[in-house]
Amino acid sequence: MDRKTFLRTTVAGAAALVAAPGALVSCASPKEKKSSVPLRLSFQEGVTPGETLAEKLDFMEKLGIVGFEPGGKGLAGRVQEIREALQGRDIQVSAICAGFDGFILAEDPAVKAQFDTSMREIVRAAGELGSTGVIMVPVFNWQNPALPHTLETRDYLCQQMHDLGEFALSCGTTVILEPLNRKEAFYLRLVGDAAAICRDADSAGVKCMGDFWHMQEETSDYAAFMAAGPYLQHVHIASRGNRVMPGEDGDKDCYTDGFRALKELAYPHYVSFECGCRSDDRAATLTAAVSLLRKQWDEA
Repeated sequence: MDRKTFLRTTVAGAAALVAAPGALVSCASPKEKKSSVPLRLSFQEGVTPGETLAEKLDFMEKLGIVGFEPGGKGLAGRVQEIREALQGRDIQVSAICAGFDGFILAEDPAVKAQFDTSMREIVRAAGELGSTGVIMVPVFNWQNPALPHTLETRDYLCQQMHDLGEFALSCGTTVILEPLNRKEAFYLRLVGDAAAICRDADSAGVKCMGDFWHMQEETSDYAAFMAAGPYLQHVHIASRGNRVMPGEDGDKDCYTDGFRALKELAYPHYVSFECGCRSDDRAATLTAAVSLLRKQWDEA
């Protein structure tokens, strides 16, 4: 078949598909109405103004924030404190932000043992608090000596994540892989790569997340979240220029592309603030940031 014949044939075929009622409809999977998917905002503990945990939670309640993301360091000793502080409030623990010692891809067995012990302690506490999971990065650029970036290392990571995921499930929670930008952790940079590790780890306790700041590595926020699909367990958000509050970097701070994916996925978990603040008035800046995100969520 020559080129002209091929083009005539494909154009005619495409026209026939368009003309046929319902010809393409069967290819689409039904999606929950986007308007019915709520935006569940969460604040990290350090983001929220207030001297005490109670003051921080009071501020969050006034803004309608429904998730609280504490750090993992010393979490086991804070379980009762956090439980009591949340009692009677419409706020739940979202994810737990790291806090472990060592790292999972350490060459030194002693450093790896530090990770195993401290991570499991945090996972147990996360389960007691009803958290969605404990965030972890396999290795930061500054952590050495680390296992080489090879297929064998990836296979090892998947096996280790399987074991950790199964432990997390037994505690009633998950572990959440976080991709970072290449300046911080070149080993795992893309949400789709993290989702593939979740798949290959073969444990329902292994999940991943996306961070709008780090997702500048991605070609598309929408595609990144869609690639994660059912493995997506948490989302971090910050401004897209200087990692401050959403809105503090002006027009750069557009999240509608990613929000559209979250709504189409009927994403049930949290979008949590992990950011600094340029303004001296943190309370006012946070309030404006929350309004911006809710507006963009409605527009997505």
